[in-house]
Amino acid sequence: MGLGGISIWQLLIVLLIVAMLFGTKRLKGLGSDLGGAIKGFKKSVSDDSGSAENLATHHQDIDKNRELSHNKA
Repeated sequence: MGLGGISIWQLLIVLLIVAMLFGTKRLKGLGSDLGGAIKGFKKSVSDDSGSAENLATHHQDIDKNRELSHNKA
């Protein structure tokens, strides 16, 4: 028994049928496109976390400047 009652042989047959229907070149292109999309998503998420930290620091600086200007007045 495999995943959820599907045996390894049933999975292999399904994969063979999919490969015959779409062709290996199209599946290879689909896989590389999917990989590129995942890499782009990971890069975007890591860039966003860095910019979120910069934004938080910027807001803290603004708050400090407001406090200083209120203390002077």
